[in-house]
Amino acid sequence: MDPSFTIFLGRHTLETALLLSAPILLTCIIVGVVVTLFQAVTSIRDMTLTIVPKLLAVGAVKELKWL
Repeated sequence: MDPSFTIFLGRHTLETALLLSAPILLTCIIVGVVVTLFQAVTSIRDMTLTIVPKLLAVGAVKELKWL
């Protein structure tokens, strides 16, 4: 195996991992920003308020991804 093939294989692996995880990561970012804005507006400081909506959104995205 020459170095160029190893670099190609590593790059292809990273691109595939990014494409597979992008929907879930983007969902977490969007839900996190929305919940943080809601907490800032209402002055609520509860950590479970950030975790539960993210888990529900990721579960929904995972289910929609397989349809």
